[in-house]
Amino acid sequence: MKRAGAPDAVGTHRADPTIGNPASPSSMPAGARPAVARGALSRLLLAAVLGVAHTQAFAPHDWWWLQILSLAGLVALVADAPRPRAAAATAYAFGMGWFLSGIWWLYISMHVYGEMPAWMAALAVVLFAGYLSIWPALAAGTWHWLTRRGRDGVLAALAFGAAWALSEWLRGVVFTGFPWLGSGYPHTDGPLAGFAPVIGVYGIAFLAASAAALLVAAVRAALRRSAPGATRTVAWAAGLVVGMLGGGLTLSRVAYTTPIGQPISVRLLQGNVAQDIKFEPVGIQRSLELYRDMITAAPADLVVTPETAFPVILQDLPLDIAKAVRTYMEQTGTTVVFGAAGADSPVDFTNSVFAIGPEQHELYRYNKHHLVPFGEFIPFGFRWFVDMMKMPLGDFRRGTLDQPAVPVRGIHVAPNICYEDLFGEEIATTLRQQATPANLLANVTNLAWFGDTIALDQHLQISRMRALEMRRPMLRATNTGMTAVVRPDGTVQARLPTFEAGTLAADVQGMQGLTPYIRWGNVPALAGSVLVLLLALRAQRRRGA
Repeated sequence: MKRAGAPDAVGTHRADPTIGNPASPSSMPAGARPAVARGALSRLLLAAVLGVAHTQAFAPHDWWWLQILSLAGLVALVADAPRPRAAAATAYAFGMGWFLSGIWWLYISMHVYGEMPAWMAALAVVLFAGYLSIWPALAAGTWHWLTRRGRDGVLAALAFGAAWALSEWLRGVVFTGFPWLGSGYPHTDGPLAGFAPVIGVYGIAFLAASAAALLVAAVRAALRRSAPGATRTVAWAAGLVVGMLGGGLTLSRVAYTTPIGQPISVRLLQGNVAQDIKFEPVGIQRSLELYRDMITAAPADLVVTPETAFPVILQDLPLDIAKAVRTYMEQTGTTVVFGAAGADSPVDFTNSVFAIGPEQHELYRYNKHHLVPFGEFIPFGFRWFVDMMKMPLGDFRRGTLDQPAVPVRGIHVAPNICYEDLFGEEIATTLRQQATPANLLANVTNLAWFGDTIALDQHLQISRMRALEMRRPMLRATNTGMTAVVRPDGTVQARLPTFEAGTLAADVQGMQGLTPYIRWGNVPALAGSVLVLLLALRAQRRRGA
């Protein structure tokens, strides 16, 4: 057996079992219990404030460094928690601050446009944030338990990153997933963005959380620099953080994809139709005429409308509108991609993108695969909840992941609808399965449901991460914003002002080739995280021997 206080591998120290493990409240003197309760409450409040700060790292601020610092604060609080349950509660408070400040705009969709009673909409947002907070709580509780015999070393820091990344992935897949505000997105503008084409957004989440924990380990080791192994811990932690940032900058220069053909001329349409009239008779007529006129206003290689730009079932599209668009396509050679609902029977509907063009022999149709709970499908047992809202859509049938792309002037364009571009693994799967992988991505969406809120900035940031992962341009055609062209490196080539009707014209270069992320998806990030946790578990067992 190793003597007490001897350094473990990579700078990890054997913990003194009397440190950070105070007696249970029941065994304390009565006078000490209020102080312990006040300390626990202070820890929870501080964690919630750090969660709010964490949200500020996302768009529209794009402060990637703040994301690492706020997570570092959480790591310090969790490490000092007396028990795993207290650690989980601390991270739960962090999550409540994070999600309430980051997705409050769901209230707009439910109350303002869905006409749900204000009290119920507010309660629904709080309960949903409470559910999402379970995942960071699970990560913190697991990490606290796993490192209970020593959490100040380098391996323990990496284990925090691994637990955090796995919890983020679980949040993105359980109950169809809600990966909005994923921890990797703030780094779209930071040094870690270079890792996106290799390990994706969850891999970046692992690196960011690990960097935060490594900073805490380095600071704590520096404060006890006379302790055995402290200098080595500082060196390892600092070296790994610098290596992560430098590695990202280096990888950002790697050309994973290459240009194909000539740039195509694109027109992206933004009609700015108010959500409160969009599905009313006056709004439907306005949308039909508006988008007909916007589509046919000028020629281009490709014209893209927002989601449900024609807010009707395709079979109900007025004949004069359909003829005008088809005549325009035939006379100009323009491929037109437009949003509408599809119907395969009187009760079988899809949220779809259709396309007509000179290279197609029949109408192209893409059916949305990843549907939004409550808006596009009703989870079991929640009919009563949906009935409290005025929802013009309803239960849709899902599309598949193996849908083809739209041919345009020798390149291929893969559409996705609104919420779908949160799921990079699914887009990568589609590209892998296509006979000819798409050269451009096109997201069509209607964020008018959320008003003039940070949701628009956050969604653009999500699209930028998808462009980075796939190293392909991302076209965004939206009803109210953010309509934009995103380059393969994640930067915005051009965009329209929000809440203004307009057309964004740009020349866009298609790209060919498969990034490592397209080939392997989330597997490397998840496998690496599991491996780190197994190593941490092994180290804990050795310390306990």
